[in-house]
Amino acid sequence: MSVASVAPQLPLRDFFRNPEQAAFRLSDDGRTLGFMKPASVDGQPARMNIFVQALDGSSLVGEARQLTQESARDIAGYFFKGNDVVLFQKDFGGDENFHVLAVNVHTGKVTDLTPFEQVRAGIEDDLEDDPDHILIGHNHRNPEVFDVYRVNIHTGEAVRVAENPGNIVGWATDHAGKVRAATTTDGLHTSLLYRDSEAEEFRPLITTDYRTSVSPAFFSFDNQQLYLMSNRGRDKVAFVRIDPAQPDVEELIYSTEEVDLASVAYSSKRKVITVAAYETDKVQLHFFDDNSRALYDKLKAQLPGYEVSLQSHNKDETLFVVAAHNDRTAGSRYLYDASSDSLTKLADINPLIPEAEMAQMQPIHYTSRDGLTIHGYLTLPKGVDPKNLPIIVNPHGGPWARDSWGYNPEVQFLANRGYGVLQINFRSSTGYGRAFWEAGFGQWGLAMQDDITDGVAWLIEQGVADPKRIAIYGASYGGYATLAGITFTPDLYAAAVDYVGVSNLFTFMGTIPPYWKPMLTMMQDMVGDPVKNKDRLTATSPALHVDKITTPLFIAQGAQDPRVNKAESDQVVEALRQRGVEVEYMVKDNEGHGFHNDENKFEFYEAMERFLAQHLAR
Repeated sequence: MSVASVAPQLPLRDFFRNPEQAAFRLSDDGRTLGFMKPASVDGQPARMNIFVQALDGSSLVGEARQLTQESARDIAGYFFKGNDVVLFQKDFGGDENFHVLAVNVHTGKVTDLTPFEQVRAGIEDDLEDDPDHILIGHNHRNPEVFDVYRVNIHTGEAVRVAENPGNIVGWATDHAGKVRAATTTDGLHTSLLYRDSEAEEFRPLITTDYRTSVSPAFFSFDNQQLYLMSNRGRDKVAFVRIDPAQPDVEELIYSTEEVDLASVAYSSKRKVITVAAYETDKVQLHFFDDNSRALYDKLKAQLPGYEVSLQSHNKDETLFVVAAHNDRTAGSRYLYDASSDSLTKLADINPLIPEAEMAQMQPIHYTSRDGLTIHGYLTLPKGVDPKNLPIIVNPHGGPWARDSWGYNPEVQFLANRGYGVLQINFRSSTGYGRAFWEAGFGQWGLAMQDDITDGVAWLIEQGVADPKRIAIYGASYGGYATLAGITFTPDLYAAAVDYVGVSNLFTFMGTIPPYWKPMLTMMQDMVGDPVKNKDRLTATSPALHVDKITTPLFIAQGAQDPRVNKAESDQVVEALRQRGVEVEYMVKDNEGHGFHNDENKFEFYEAMERFLAQHLAR
C-alpha cells in the first residue's frame, strides 16, 4: 500500500473535545428546538449547556438562546416536558448523586426538583399527558432504596405515590402514569409485582431466580396487560405479553434465536408497537407496522452509507430529529419533515474528524480454549499493511455490558496513531443469551480473562499483532481486566492503562454505593462471596499480587467515584511504589467514574498517548 494512503495524524483534542452542537430535541408542539453546545459562564471553562431556538416547520427562526448556566460540569442530557419546560439532571464532581432540575424555556428560571444532599434521583415517568407533574424516584428517605414521588415541575412540591418496602429495585407505570408494577429482589430471587390500581396493594405475579430475566417493557394500550422482555424457558430474551390473571402464560410477540432482544418501541400517538431492536455484529431492526418501516426506508434512501436513528419527535410524529452515523463518523443530525419527506441538516457532530480518514471497525470472532464462540471488533489503522502491528487490547466495562459497532473516538484516535484496536465481548458480556452470560459467573480473572488472552493469541496467529508490542487498556471492569492481564499473564503485554478499574475484589464489594446493597447477594453470587470464595477472590485480586507486575502501568482515577472507590487505585500504586516499581498515577478531584470535563479528558489522553508511544515503539 502506498504511503500516500496512510491517514494523516489528527490533533488529539479534535477527537475528544465536546461537539459545537449536539443533543437536538423537539418540544411537543415542534415549535422549539433544543440543543447543547459549550458555553463559558463567569469566565470558567466552557461546559455543555442547553440552548433553545424557535422553529417554523423545519426552518430555524431568530437567534438561539442559552437556557442553562452550568459552569462546573457538562450537562449530560435533557428533554422537553411539553413545550415550556426542559428537564435535566446533574451531579457534583462525578459522585452520581443526580439532581433533577426543571428550567422554564421562556424565563430561564431553574428549579431544583430534588434539592437534597447525597441523594440520587431519576425520572420514572415524564407524565406526557400531565402538563405540570412528573414522577421522580429518589433515595432521600432511605439511601438503599428508591421511593416514587409526583413532583410539580414549577414549584418542586412533591407527593409520595409509592413507598419502597425495602426490596423493590425497579418501578413501572401504565400509560396513564400510574405506578402499577415493580420488580423486587431478595438477592437471589426476583419477583414481578402488579396491581390493578394505585389504591390496591401490590401482589406477586412471577417469581424466578435472578438468572431468569422477566422485565416490564410497557403496558398494553388499554392498561390491562403487560408486555415483558423475558427469557423464561429460553436462552434468549424475547418480547412477550401476559395477562395478569394468567401470568405464566406468555404470548410470544417476537424473538430471534441468535441474540437477546434489546428494546421495543411504540407510538404514543397511533397506539401501536413500532420496532424491536437487537444487536448481532450491528444493530438490527424488526418492524411491526408499515408506517415505521416506510419512515426508516425513506431515511435510509436519503442517507446512504449511514445507520439512521430517531432521537426526538414532536407529539404529532410529523417532525423528527434524525441521526446519521457509522463506524467512521459521529455523523450528522437532521430535521426530517415527514409530511414533505424532506431533510434539513442541523449540524455535523465533529466536522474536525474527516470520515474518509478514519478506520473501519471490522466484526470478528474466534473460538475460546474451552470451545465458546467469542465475538468482537478489530479496528486497524487506515492505509497500513495489517501485519506485525502494535495492538491495544481494549476490554469493555460492566462486565455485564458489550462492545458495539459504531463510531468510538477512543478507538479512532488509537487507530489514527497507528495502533490496531481489539475489542472483545468475552463471556458474561450481555446480549448473547443467558448461557453465555452465566458462563462468566465466578470467572473474574479466570475464564473471562482467558477469553481476552485467547483473543490476543488469535490476533498473533493471524500475523496482525506484533507479540512484543501489545498493550491493554480498559475502564471500570476493563480496568480490572487490564490489571489482571499484567498480573496473571505478565509476559503478554508491553504496557497497560487502568482507568477507574477494580483491583481488589474484597474492598470493591465492601465499598459499593448504598443503593447497590439490595443486589449485593446477587453480585456475590455472580462474582464471588468474600467468605465462601475467599481463596478464589484472593487469587484473582490483582492488588494482592502486585509482586507479579512488571509491565509499565499508567492508572487514572476520579476521586469522587462512587462505584470504584479511589482506594482501588491507591492500593495498587502504593504497593508498586513500595517495591520501587514506578507507576504513573493521575487523580482528578472533580471527577468520578470516568473523566467528563474537557480539560481532564485532554490531560488523560495526552498522558496515555505519551505512555503508549514510549512503551510500544519499535
